[in-house]
Parts: sequence; C-alpha cells; structure tokens
Amino acid sequence: MITISLCMIVKNEEKNLTRCLSSYAPFMDEIIVVDTGSTDKTKEIAARFTDKIYDFDWVNDFSAARNFAFSKATCDYIFSADADEVLEGENIQQFAILKEVLDPEIEIVQMQYGNQLQNGTIYNFDCELRPKLFKRLRTFTWIEPIHETIRTLPVVFDSDIVITHLPEEVHTKRDLAAFERMVKNQMSVSSRLHNIYAKELFVSGDEQDFVKAIPFFEQSVADDNRAEDEKLEAVCVLAKAYRLLHDDAKFIKYCILSEIGICSELYYEIGQYFYEHKDFAEALRWFDLAANYTMPILNIQYKEKYAVEAMEDCEKKLGKSKKQRDTP
Repeated sequence: MITISLCMIVKNEEKNLTRCLSSYAPFMDEIIVVDTGSTDKTKEIAARFTDKIYDFDWVNDFSAARNFAFSKATCDYIFSADADEVLEGENIQQFAILKEVLDPEIEIVQMQYGNQLQNGTIYNFDCELRPKLFKRLRTFTWIEPIHETIRTLPVVFDSDIVITHLPEEVHTKRDLAAFERMVKNQMSVSSRLHNIYAKELFVSGDEQDFVKAIPFFEQSVADDNRAEDEKLEAVCVLAKAYRLLHDDAKFIKYCILSEIGICSELYYEIGQYFYEHKDFAEALRWFDLAANYTMPILNIQYKEKYAVEAMEDCEKKLGKSKKQRDTP
C-alpha cells in the first residue's frame, strides 16, 4: 500500500480546517500544514492533527507556498488539499480503496472537484477533474521496443472520487487584486491566467475593476502573440468596461465592429447597450442571440440566466403578454 503526505497552505481557516482535516486524516500517513500568516486559531486547530506545522512568509505567490509545503513531504505520494474542501459519503470508501490498490506506476491521480456553481466561482461547470494526488519522486522509464525513448509525459489516472468544495467566502476580489499587481509589475500573464482574469471580472468585477483592466486587455487585443480566443476574451472585457463608462465610440470599436468572434457575453453587452438607450426591441434581439444562438466563454450565467431575464424584462416593457412571450 502506498503512503500519502497531505500538504496544504492555510491562512485564517479556523471555520473550515477541522472539517477538512477530519475527513482526510484517516488516509494520511503525514499531514503538513503551511501557515501564511493566520491571526485566528488555525494553527491551534492544525496541531490537533499534526506536529508538522510550518510558517511561510507570504510573498503574493501561491505556487511558492505550495512548493514549500511539497518540499516537506516524505511519503510516496503527496495529496494537495485546500481547507474549504471535504471528502464525503461514498467517496470516503473510494479513497480508501484507491490508497490500497493504486498502481505505483501512476504518477498523478485526478479527482472530481465538485460544487463549483454554488459558490460564485469562475467555473462554468459544477464538477471538473483536477490533479490532486502526486507521486513525490518521479522515475524515468524507457519505452518502445525499437527507437526507444524516455517517457516524458506523466502517467495519469482519472478517478471517480469527488472532492466537495465548500468555501465560506468567494475569493474573486482577492484574486482581482493579485492580477492588478501582476499587471502593475509588468509580470508575464499566461494564456491560462489571461482567461481566468477575464472570468474573475465577469463573475465579480465592478466598474472600477473593469476600468483598471482596460490597459491590459487593450494591449492583449493589439498583441499578435495572443491567440484569437484570448483576444475575444479581451474584447468582452473592453466592451463591458466602455459600456459602463458610457463611451459609445470605444464600445462600438470593441464590440459592434469587432471581427474577432462572437459569444454570449458580447451579445449580452450589445443588448445592454440598446436597453440603456431604451431601444427595447433591439435589446431583445441581442439578448435572444446571447441566450439562444451563442455560447459563453467567460460566465455561463450570461447565457443561462442574465440574458433570459433581460429578455423577459424587455418583453414586459414592450407590452407583450406572457402568452405572446411563450408563442414562437
């Protein structure tokens, strides 16, 4: 049977930590908790489960903190956990079985991360596979009977185990501040983080957040090294930002005249533009396109909720009865 080190980074998690560690502790041979500056009882709670508690000076870098936690592990595998997640129900037994029968050649085990849509996260689906269990030391293996080569890709197993995410609060404002620091410090923003930055804005950004993001996303649109999907993300952000600023010329530039692509968020913004100008018939047309003829790229609610509600509002303002609204 394999051995597992649980590694986690925490700060002020007294509300969640007991629940989390109680669910994982029975399967862990080692528990490592790295605290990044708690001022509550987080470390006191952690001490009930382990004596391997380390302080880490926060440097605005989650990867640095997680790498420090991983460096303290000594078991065969490392399980990476957050304090606001828990193992529940049949997944407890599935985890026990996994530990007992896992093939040592497997280097990464992915698990389903559930309950995403209930907590205002940036994800457009309720459950997704995430890498959670990692082989601590990787060995290199030759493959192919002739013209042999070293296997460079890890051996990954997709399990059915569901980790339930139960956050006490949404962290998007914290994350937006981190993106703003990155941009201010002229740090490189990968395609993945470009997408997440735009998603964070469309989930919880206010007008000020969108305005602060304008220079970065205008640069993205002009950057020939950015892919088309990144440029469409940027156009969505800029269209909303300039609509909020009531800058019609810039709104038209980045939205109506854009040839980069289409999506629910972009059509919704056009609908909002006409709604604000009290052209409810034209607004209805664009909300309909957002809800029924395009797909979202940043926030699924712009298709499944916001556009639908906006359509109903427009129809009421146009004096349509419910029967008329329900008639194709």
